[in-house]
Amino acid sequence: MNNVKTVFLLVLLTGLLIGIGYLVAGLTGAVFAFIISMVMNIGSYWFSDKIALQATGAHEVTPDQEPRLHGIVDQVAAMAGMPKPKVYVIQNDSPNAFATGRDQKHAAVAATTGIMRILDDRELTAVFGHELGHIRNRDILINAIVATVAGAITFIATMLQWSLIFGGFGGRDRNGGMLGVLAILATIILAPFAAAIIRMAVSRQREYGADETGAHLTHAPLSLASALQKLEDYSRVKPMQVNPAFSHLFIVNPLGKINFAGLFSTHPPIERRIERLNEIARRTGNFG
Repeated sequence: MNNVKTVFLLVLLTGLLIGIGYLVAGLTGAVFAFIISMVMNIGSYWFSDKIALQATGAHEVTPDQEPRLHGIVDQVAAMAGMPKPKVYVIQNDSPNAFATGRDQKHAAVAATTGIMRILDDRELTAVFGHELGHIRNRDILINAIVATVAGAITFIATMLQWSLIFGGFGGRDRNGGMLGVLAILATIILAPFAAAIIRMAVSRQREYGADETGAHLTHAPLSLASALQKLEDYSRVKPMQVNPAFSHLFIVNPLGKINFAGLFSTHPPIERRIERLNEIARRTGNFG
């Protein structure tokens, strides 16, 4: 069901982008908008992992430097039957972790020093089960596509704004009359807003999926639930100073903010995630 919802939201987001292109320049504009999206997606596919690791201050560590962390990642990778990802550490007291990479053979996981301090081995194993779940489910690629399409929509809406200020759209606003101008103004205001909501909805669905995959990989849904509660509590007290553009990568919201009605949150409510994990434990009989 999560995958169906994600596909629906991706189609909706792409349709919004093409619709804006059509509003600007008809069929030519729609095709051009789609091409822009594809070019941005290709760039994101190849470079998003390097950008994310650099932006969060992560540095790669060896097994000699972090034997506990490497041991846990080794164990989870073996459980998942996946190649071991590269292992990174972020020097930050706020407890969190994320995964990145374009596929299983080019993946990395990163953990803050804070998360290694507050979680026991079972909880940390469950967290990395979640992160390898993201890699197995190709969430990194999906999130990159969503982010780039949403970015293209925001860019085009900004160009619309400046074009309206400096002379319109080659006569389209004059031919369309006042209704055309109102449609353009509505696009400028609402399109980035709609793109942001869709992007965050996709991110929330992928978090649910990674929770479920990780719980099945490690057979420890309750350990993941316990870890999520600890991370949420600590993150609210000690939020992480990170670019909000990368907040969706982390297992819990690193910014420590509770957004209005969850509408603008990149993560589902912790209470709902824990409830779903408890249900997985009851259904499977795995109470680890």
